[in-house]
Amino acid sequence: MSETPERKPRTLDVLAIQDLLPHRYPILLVDRILDYEPGAWIRGVKNITMGELIFQGHFPKNPVFPGVLIVEAMAQTGGCLVLTTVPNRHDKLIYFMAIDNVKFRKPVVPGDQMIMDVKVMTLKGKIAKLRGEAFVDGQKVAEAEFMSMLVDAPQSEAQ
Repeated sequence: MSETPERKPRTLDVLAIQDLLPHRYPILLVDRILDYEPGAWIRGVKNITMGELIFQGHFPKNPVFPGVLIVEAMAQTGGCLVLTTVPNRHDKLIYFMAIDNVKFRKPVVPGDQMIMDVKVMTLKGKIAKLRGEAFVDGQKVAEAEFMSMLVDAPQSEAQ
């Protein structure tokens, strides 16, 4: 009886991520995709460094990565998943429709490596409902559900 070989992870580096998403520094919040299953789930990484522009004002003497950016990072990770299966993705953008059931459990600070797990709840046509969880050192730091819509990009935004 032969064993099934272990599946090699599907990874994406930052250049492949930039090919999927229109975001660029300082708002690109996904550094690497560690693995994904098209249409099902994705795992991404965001390295939190003191060099982040946001830490100049949030908060200078007690730097904390803002919760809204944690949610955005999870959403961008989910956007990578959705866009991997869109044939004309360079002509599309993904917009938030709703953000629900958000919980922040622990501050994220410079030096942390945030791992984001995002799963598809529903994917129907142009609408996606996703659930994201963010972890630092194996501890859940945030979670959220979000809905998004795939729209045609204005000609000036198409890559």
